[in-house]
Amino acid sequence: MSKNDMWGGRFSGGPAEIMEKINASIGFDKALYKQDIRGSLAHSDMLAAQGVISVGDRDAIHAGLKEIEKEIEAGTFDFKTELEDIHMNVESRLREKIGDPGARLHTGRSRNDQVITDVRLWLRDALDGIDALMADLQRALLDKAEMYADTLMPGYTHLQSAQPVTFGHHLMAYVEMVARDRGRMADCRKRLNECPLGAAALAGTSFPIDRHQTAAALGFDGPTRNSMDSVGSRDFILEFLAAGSIHAIHLSRLAEEIVMWMSDRFAFISLSDAFTTGSSIMPQKKNPDAAELVRAKPGRLLGAFISVSTMMKGLPMTFCKDMQEDKEPLFDAVESLTLAVAATAGMVDDLKARPDRMQDGLKQGFPTATDLADWLVRVLGLPFRDAHHVTGALVAKAEARQVDLADLTLEEMQAVENRITDDIYSVLTPAASVASRTSFGGTAPVRVREAVKAARADYL
Repeated sequence: MSKNDMWGGRFSGGPAEIMEKINASIGFDKALYKQDIRGSLAHSDMLAAQGVISVGDRDAIHAGLKEIEKEIEAGTFDFKTELEDIHMNVESRLREKIGDPGARLHTGRSRNDQVITDVRLWLRDALDGIDALMADLQRALLDKAEMYADTLMPGYTHLQSAQPVTFGHHLMAYVEMVARDRGRMADCRKRLNECPLGAAALAGTSFPIDRHQTAAALGFDGPTRNSMDSVGSRDFILEFLAAGSIHAIHLSRLAEEIVMWMSDRFAFISLSDAFTTGSSIMPQKKNPDAAELVRAKPGRLLGAFISVSTMMKGLPMTFCKDMQEDKEPLFDAVESLTLAVAATAGMVDDLKARPDRMQDGLKQGFPTATDLADWLVRVLGLPFRDAHHVTGALVAKAEARQVDLADLTLEEMQAVENRITDDIYSVLTPAASVASRTSFGGTAPVRVREAVKAARADYL
């Protein structure tokens, strides 16, 4: 069957070579073959149930489609660029195999509603797979947070030493980020789970189809409500790309910290050879390449979002060929995000903390200064701003002597504030600081363990 036969009698001449190349999508949309065949099985079932085609035709269609699926999976299917896309390639082969019944399959539908149904089915499957990987990441983070609930490390603001925290508490921050990301993905899945099949080209069809039957057969919550919106909208793709970009940004933040923690200057953690590589020239190097690649992935997701949103901006209703450009960025974004989540979960599961180096980090930057100020407020009744000023003067004194706050003598402290007693030393250790942070959501080990338990119940 020639391409002109597929198009019908409107065209007498063939397309220019460049037109054929720019118009064809089979090079990438063949990834939708499972969804395309699944949709056709449901559609032909419905047509037979409604008496639009015979049961015999339906059975022949089903048998032919299942054979075609096996051919594609075996690698023997001949994808033809001149047939443009997965839909016409499958339909053409179906007609070769079963004859006239294959030509009746397209009754009551268009490639416009067919392709968007395929993409919704494909993305729904992808979302389910990504959510499972995100749950694995949360599980790895929770396991490590529980393991290191008591492990002290510096907490930073502006990448400057701020206050002592626990490594477990730090990791729990990412558990919460991933939880919100999973929520955004779940919202996306819920909104995309409506079936466009039967909207046809843009106006519906005069055949007595049952869109509720096909929607139920394909696992959708129901059919889309407006035929023009059904084929003319791609906001569910944009919603995924936006949510995926946010998650990729969160992954890149953790990846950056892994890179930083592995550096010689910090050396807070180690990763095994499974997630690191060497240098071609420097034999001593152990590079966190997996983390660096995860750190780069948001560029692909954000680029895909910009690409598809720019494509959709200003398009008139309903279907325009521009929309063919949604698939390559979508497919790439799903692959990139899937790799990034899996790699991050693997690194978290693999990493080992180095508490000795974390303790070394706590000897820099006066991380218990806030605890000193709090003591002045709590015990001496100073207004916090006054306590802040006194603490700043004591920090300057310790800095001048190149010692920690706990190494200042009582006399040196009383020279700044004469009411200070030796009880002040009870709050100047990182362990005491961390143990005191018992407010809900705080870094105290008891709160970290409670947070781990709650997160296991709420998120997994």
